[in-house]
Amino acid sequence: MNAGENNRLIAIVDDDESARCAVYGVLKSAGYEPRSFASAGEFLCSAERRTTACLISDVRMPQMSGLELQARLAEEGCRIPIIFITAYGDSRLRSQAMRAGAAVILGKPFNDKVLLDSVRAVLNVAPDGSS
Repeated sequence: MNAGENNRLIAIVDDDESARCAVYGVLKSAGYEPRSFASAGEFLCSAERRTTACLISDVRMPQMSGLELQARLAEEGCRIPIIFITAYGDSRLRSQAMRAGAAVILGKPFNDKVLLDSVRAVLNVAPDGSS
């Protein structure tokens, strides 16, 4: 269900518009095809869900949290690598996300280079863009 390794489409799910815009800009400037969603539900209803190579999601959001989104995708057999971003340093939450298969958890605020390095690692892409 997840995209091929050459796909550069990255979904951003965050209820904070300024955070979505910031991540979108970083990814776009690095040559990725970002798509942003204001909620987990919006992402789940989108066509991009089937072609997403990597998902970047906030952990704490109203209605459905990032962890609930992760569980829902797993239940459906959807194996999109997930990078979580969070302003909360809760170690229990971090370990829960990692046990459930999160690829990376970044604390807010994070450095743009760290985000891009995380995306490249998840997609198995070298810093020069080669696979």
